[in-house]
Amino acid sequence: MRWLAGVFALCMALSGLVRAEVAEVYDFDTRAEEQRYQQLISELRCPKCQNQNIADSNAPISKDMRDEVYRMMQGGSSNDEIVGALVDRFGEFVQYKPPVDNRTILLWAFPAIATIGGFLIVVGVVWRARGRDDEPPLSSEDRARAEQILASNGDKTERP
Repeated sequence: MRWLAGVFALCMALSGLVRAEVAEVYDFDTRAEEQRYQQLISELRCPKCQNQNIADSNAPISKDMRDEVYRMMQGGSSNDEIVGALVDRFGEFVQYKPPVDNRTILLWAFPAIATIGGFLIVVGVVWRARGRDDEPPLSSEDRARAEQILASNGDKTERP
């Protein structure tokens, strides 16, 4: 009797370690359809998991998305229609490769624009600094007046 209780406790402990997963089984007519399905679910991101595609995610939302992809494929929808339906439902985040539009162009071009802008600012500052060095020399009158001012200041500082 005691050994039966020990076996039961061991089974309970091991059941927490073993996770039973039910594999999804979808019937495809051809190998090409199955490959198309695998490609689609690997290109769509799970909205809950953030950085996992729906093929690898165990989240319930990913299962729903996989079911929807399969259902739409069986209904004769194209890849663009399937992706479009899921984007309409879950947002553009579900695409790993978002389409190119005004927002994405600005997003990708901003680092280059910022670098070129910074370079132009540096060139402008250097150009202005060099332009200041090319000031004309003092005229003879201005030089005499500056020497007079320096001489008079020298007299004031030398007095105790």
